[in-house]
Amino acid sequence: MILDRIETMFTTVANEPHGSVWTVLFIGFLFGAIIQYTRVDKFEKIAGFAMLRDTVVPKMLFLAIGLASIGLYFLVEAGYASYHIKPLMLGGIVLGGIIFGVAMTIFGKCPGTGPISIAEGRIDVLVGAIGGILGGLVFTLYFDKFKVLMGENLGKPTLLEYFEGHETLTILIFGIGLVIISIMIPLRQEFDEADLEKLKELEESDK
Repeated sequence: MILDRIETMFTTVANEPHGSVWTVLFIGFLFGAIIQYTRVDKFEKIAGFAMLRDTVVPKMLFLAIGLASIGLYFLVEAGYASYHIKPLMLGGIVLGGIIFGVAMTIFGKCPGTGPISIAEGRIDVLVGAIGGILGGLVFTLYFDKFKVLMGENLGKPTLLEYFEGHETLTILIFGIGLVIISIMIPLRQEFDEADLEKLKELEESDK
């Protein structure tokens, strides 16, 4: 059954009018290369961000969201891309955000950097990914019960709806604003692999 679902997934992507499996693979390889280059898949980067001792992650996030917002908007307008907006359910967003934030701080990974670490041979990340899949399975099986915690469905509002008639200007201001914020955030990389080595040495000396 799992193989059938995987086959269906590839078939769905292949039948999209604006893309193909090869396009998705290319984007995936490009994404992985950028993550590897910036090293944001490393535990010290995520941990440093959580302790406000490393700003590489927020700088990259603001830059990526800003550029992607502009690029995606024009791709959609040109008919080369599409996206599906999830409904706004405040309870689910708040609860999910808390769980995600706590897990990311403890685990030192996110759903984007986790698979890259698995490809590097990180067993701890593989265990965490299996846990995430099982958690998703539980959520799917008992969705009707979890739905009570998610709150009222407030529809699918977007920023552009509030500035109807000025969509292009709105997305340019939004995207460029995030890029400027990314540039203005001072670069800090105080928590690196050297710190981890010191922590390991301290742990060994205590033993």
